[in-house]
Parts: sequence; C-alpha cells; structure tokens
Amino acid sequence: MIVAGFGFRASATASSLSAALHASEHSPSVIAAPEDKAATPVFAEFAQSNNLIIVAVTTNALQSVTTSTQSTISQKIRGTGSVAEACALAAAGAAARLVCSRVISPDGKATCAIATGEDV
Repeated sequence: MIVAGFGFRASATASSLSAALHASEHSPSVIAAPEDKAATPVFAEFAQSNNLIIVAVTTNALQSVTTSTQSTISQKIRGTGSVAEACALAAAGAAARLVCSRVISPDGKATCAIATGEDV
C-alpha cells in the first residue's frame, strides 16, 4: 500500500493538494491528514476527485512518529517535525517506510510525503 500524508493550511485548495502530490511523483491509494484536516471539504473533494481513501490521523499518532524533516512551526503547532511525513507513516502502519520525504506545493499551502506499508 502507498500512502500520501498531507499537511496543509486552511487556505489550501484541492489544486494545492494535487500539486503537492504531483511533486512527490507517486500514485497512492490512500491519503492521510490530521483528524481535523481530514474532515475538511477541500480534503474530501480532493479524495473524491482522485478516487482515494481518506485516513484521519490522531494527535497521539502524529506525535508518536519520528520524521526525517523538521519544521519548527509543525513542531510547535502539531508536536511533530513534519505533519505530512507523520501522517503518511502513521497511516501506513507499524512496518511503514518513508519513500518520499516532505515536498511542498508551489503555492506553499500544502505538503505531501509518501510512505509504503501494510494494507489498511
């Protein structure tokens, strides 16, 4: 299974998410975001238009993952070095492996990271 984890600002659009995913150069079957972001209309629209399954990642799961990149803003707000990487790894399961570290959309409103792991 390939999981794309996302972090994104409230001002992000489906195009922001799509651009971040495109920059990762992977084709996931599952997308993941923090619980509060996974429930947003823009994330649902993005998932539906790309026929992707959404996984909502809990705060505890986000904070339990060690990420390869470190953002002081992400650390301060979410308690993790990279929201995108933490979401991808948490959603991919215990044997998850990061295959693409955090990439940023051209508009700077979304990040995406890719992990492989167990089936959901």
